[in-house]
Amino acid sequence: MMSDIADLEIFARVVTAGSMSAAGREMSLSPAVVSKRIRRLEDRLGTRLLQRTTRQIALTEAGQGFYERIVAVLASIEDAEAFVSRRSAQARGTLKVSAPTSFGRLHIAPYLGTFLEKNPDLAVNLLLSDDFVDVVGDGFDLAIRIAELQDSSLVVRRLAPAHRVLCAAPGYIEQHGMPLDVDELAHHVCLAASHQDPWRLEGPHGPVAVRASGPVQTNSSEVVRELTLAGVGIALRSTWDIGPDLSAGRLQVVLPQYRASRHVGVYAVYPSRRFLPAKVRVFIDYLASLYGPSPYWDHGLDEVLTVRNAAE
Repeated sequence: MMSDIADLEIFARVVTAGSMSAAGREMSLSPAVVSKRIRRLEDRLGTRLLQRTTRQIALTEAGQGFYERIVAVLASIEDAEAFVSRRSAQARGTLKVSAPTSFGRLHIAPYLGTFLEKNPDLAVNLLLSDDFVDVVGDGFDLAIRIAELQDSSLVVRRLAPAHRVLCAAPGYIEQHGMPLDVDELAHHVCLAASHQDPWRLEGPHGPVAVRASGPVQTNSSEVVRELTLAGVGIALRSTWDIGPDLSAGRLQVVLPQYRASRHVGVYAVYPSRRFLPAKVRVFIDYLASLYGPSPYWDHGLDEVLTVRNAAE
């Protein structure tokens, strides 16, 4: 079908240019190729469209009627292509986004107003879940994931690092003591949501896995955070989640020599880089500029961590 449309375009260009050689120059085709495509079109239609002489061409009666009709068709196709191109170049429509519950509430929702002001033709459908959604199957334009992502058929862009530290409330440490080595965690209450177990840590002697065990089972990361603040146990939390609690002293770092894998990050994942819709591109660019390699939620935490570790 596409080659048929191309033949129509060549025929129309020959008519307007007045000769096959002139049409060929305009379309960067040789006269021989133009002549061959016209003959193919005539063979397919079963009629002669052009009368050819050594100097000029003339439309046959059938060719005149055919030309008058295809000009409108080609104009409609050009208009349709321009419409799609404009939509691809402009951020418009509804953007369907998946994000982890806590992260979406803390670090996406507060900034949607500014994003929508900059993109008035966009609407956002933000769905929060701690499950890994099927981006393609569930019809999402993109998903925000906080993980150490493996090879995937999806396209991935890192938006920010995601530092995670072991932490506990001062009241828990006062009652149960501060663990001095990772092995001592076996004697402490370790809190984790079902999708966070086991903890994979990197320490002075390499990677280590710790299986969290505690009196509460939950699939909610937010529940774990509240339990930790309430002094129930030790948890592995992201600094984007507990930064203000560390700064205010409501939580303190446990075993600072151990951290979650440095490869964990905040990522945008989306189905394809080819023909990326403008609405997806502008949203990813917005989040990347908002977070960056030194995200705002980590500002000041180096000093807080240093002071607390020294005090211990």
